[in-house]
Amino acid sequence: MNDSIYLRPLAPDDATVSYLWRNNPELWKHSRFVPTNSITIDMETNWLTNSINSTNQRRFAICLATSHTYIGNVQLVNITKDDAEFHLFIGETNYWGKGVGSKSSKLMLEYAFNELKLQKVTLEVHKENNSAFAIYKKYGFEEKGFSDPYNYMELTSTNFKNLQNNIYEKDYNFNTK
Repeated sequence: MNDSIYLRPLAPDDATVSYLWRNNPELWKHSRFVPTNSITIDMETNWLTNSINSTNQRRFAICLATSHTYIGNVQLVNITKDDAEFHLFIGETNYWGKGVGSKSSKLMLEYAFNELKLQKVTLEVHKENNSAFAIYKKYGFEEKGFSDPYNYMELTSTNFKNLQNNIYEKDYNFNTK
C-alpha cells in the first residue's frame, strides 16, 4: 500500500461510517461479535459514545494519511494496570490485504507498550483468518490456547520490544556483537 495511515481517537461522528460496516455480513465472518439485528446509525452512535467514554478502553480510527478517510478500527479493551485485549477491524474491504492491518497493529502495540506501559496484550483470532494470524505472528504474538474456532494469543512487552530491536538492527545492518 502506497498510502500511509495514522490513528486518531474514535469520535461519535464516526458512526455515520461504522454503522454501514456493522451491517455487512462479510466483515463479521471471523468475529465473535456478529450483530444479530440490523444496526441503525442511532444505535451505533450510542454504542460508540459509551465505548469512547469507557475508562478501560482505547479505541482508534484507522485513517489514510493523504485523504483522512476512515477505513477501520483498532482498539485495546478490558485494560487493566498490566494488560489489555487487542482488536483490529478493517471496515473498508478494498483495503484488505494492503498492509493496513499490519501498520495499524504496530502503531497500537507501540502505544500499548510505550505509552500505557502494559506488560501483556492478548487477543483471539479465528483459525481461518490467515491474514490476521500472520500479522500477529509478525509482531511476536504467541499461541497460548485454542477454543474452536479461535486461537488465543498473547504478546508480552519484553517480546515485542526485543522483536522491534531485532527488526531495527536488521533494517539498518547494525552489528551489535
